[in-house]
Amino acid sequence: MTAPILVTGGGGMLATALGEVFGDIADLVSHADLDITDASAVQRAVAGRVAVINAAAFTAVDEAESNEAIAMDINARGAHNVALACADTGARLVHVSTDYVFNGLATSPYAENAMTDPRSAYGRSKLEGELAVRSAHRDGATVVRTAWLYGAGGPSFVATMLAKARAGDAVSVVTDQIGQPTWTRDLAERIRLLLDVAPGTYHATNSGACSWWDLAVAIYEEVGAPITLVGQTTSDAFIRPAPRPAYSVLGDAAAQSAGLPEMPPWREALEQALRADFSA
Repeated sequence: MTAPILVTGGGGMLATALGEVFGDIADLVSHADLDITDASAVQRAVAGRVAVINAAAFTAVDEAESNEAIAMDINARGAHNVALACADTGARLVHVSTDYVFNGLATSPYAENAMTDPRSAYGRSKLEGELAVRSAHRDGATVVRTAWLYGAGGPSFVATMLAKARAGDAVSVVTDQIGQPTWTRDLAERIRLLLDVAPGTYHATNSGACSWWDLAVAIYEEVGAPITLVGQTTSDAFIRPAPRPAYSVLGDAAAQSAGLPEMPPWREALEQALRADFSA
């Protein structure tokens, strides 16, 4: 029997959390099961669904700089295929996007309707995906932007720092990139609630803000490792192919206007996640 909710991107961090939140009412399909760039396959997969959560994406930010066509194929054209299929059947769509659609130069939280200005190939591909989804399914698509994800089922900054902390290793972490660490379980719960409110563009991150250095310090504190092992540096010391946003704090006025509660503070979420997803 076909489950009422289809989740693309199965096997990834967010899909893992969505599976925990939705349980048997959701089918999690990986790229091996469903290539979202195949429009016909998407139409068949979406048939009979009440809702689709599109968590499939090309997320290798640095690789996208030299493979922008591939990133566009998945993040834009693939998203468009999913939206068209949902529009054809009347299914609700939640499409997961990113803070990288902004330029990262702000000094206060980005509103949902703030001007987009991506500075990387990944960001451009995700913005094109947003535009394609809204165009193809005007009355039934919700775009959810999130940032700094971590959780079970995939690599993340939290997983890396946790391993370093448990090993007692010294690290050097940037202080000049500010954002909102977001636990996939909290994001999955927010997506569940968003299925019951009006379609639109929403931001979904754990509340509060910190630097990557603050987050690393918190992880070291949580496992009882000396925080003196966490050194400070700046982005200039870590030159990578894709520019990282200096400021990735997202405001959540749209969600609050829809009657949804503020998501848990990032430090509280981190404590819960370390017990639930990283206890081994």
